[in-house]
Amino acid sequence: MAGSDIQRFRISIARYEAWLRKQLDQTWQKDLDAKHAKMRESAFVFLRATYWRWAETILILCDDLADAPAVIGVGDIHLENYGVWRDGEGRLVWGVNDFDEAAEMPYAVDVVRLAASAILSQAAKRSARKTICADILEGYRRGLAKPRPFTLDEKHLWLRTLFAVKENERRRFWKKMNRLKKDTRVPAPYSKRLEAQMPGDDATIDKFARRAAGTGSLGRPRYVAVATWRGGRLVREAKALVPSAWLLSHRQRSPRPTGALIANGRYRAPDPWYQVDRHIVVRRLSPNARKIEVVEHARELAEPDMLQAMGYELANVHLGTGDRKQAIENDLDRRKAKWLVRAAETAAEFVIRDFEEWKR
Repeated sequence: MAGSDIQRFRISIARYEAWLRKQLDQTWQKDLDAKHAKMRESAFVFLRATYWRWAETILILCDDLADAPAVIGVGDIHLENYGVWRDGEGRLVWGVNDFDEAAEMPYAVDVVRLAASAILSQAAKRSARKTICADILEGYRRGLAKPRPFTLDEKHLWLRTLFAVKENERRRFWKKMNRLKKDTRVPAPYSKRLEAQMPGDDATIDKFARRAAGTGSLGRPRYVAVATWRGGRLVREAKALVPSAWLLSHRQRSPRPTGALIANGRYRAPDPWYQVDRHIVVRRLSPNARKIEVVEHARELAEPDMLQAMGYELANVHLGTGDRKQAIENDLDRRKAKWLVRAAETAAEFVIRDFEEWKR
């Protein structure tokens, strides 16, 4: 299918949001409007906000990706979809931390999206784009060869230092929680799941509240419970889930909660508070569960060590639910040397065209 067969972006977004409203009991229009405004900030933010568009176009733009071995992929992978958490042993762990759009897809689609997001995060010259793609591929191949989680207590000091929480950031987190207005009309599916996530019967929930956060998920219901427990406060969040846009675009069905599957894959040290229950995902919020963003850390996120680590962790995810190592390595070996640069540039340039149309 030729690129000319792709529908105009404004038609695409109208159709997707009509579908989204049918999936949800309620749609938060104010947050959806805020998302539309954020989409005008930069091509990188636009990419983050429009995963459904990626899903419906990437195999048209780069049709040679379609025959790559299938894995359960992240889907909405990008530079800001990595952060830290504490695992069941209390160890600090770094890795992919959002699986809302997970689905079965060619592994190469995730690799290309990560590279495209890095290109879009900065005004990268062509030589820099080659370096970006080479770093991601190097890390990905190393992850295929020896997959293992990024536990930071004994290794990866540079990651531990980069993601260390400063006191002003800790204060900022609690100020945001304090500013959230108490909501006494939280739907039962959300309030019950938040209550079930409390660490003990002696935890006291001080308030339920609506919360607007993220980019791609703006418009979907998202509630938090702020509670007090044994000398301090804690926060849990419940967010509405809908089927991955990959399933929508490729007319697939998934009988399994794929996000939970890869979050708990064999090569990850998972967050024990991340739970998917039918159409709602619940997780712990904490100033210590931190990720860093392009707007403040563009240079750090584009460093070779970081891009290689991101590629490595992506391999951890891809291998965590099935033994596809040999199939993926064989596919990588048969691809031409510049395949990733060409695909990432093609995808990034298409995102920029959509972005420019949306800004007008």
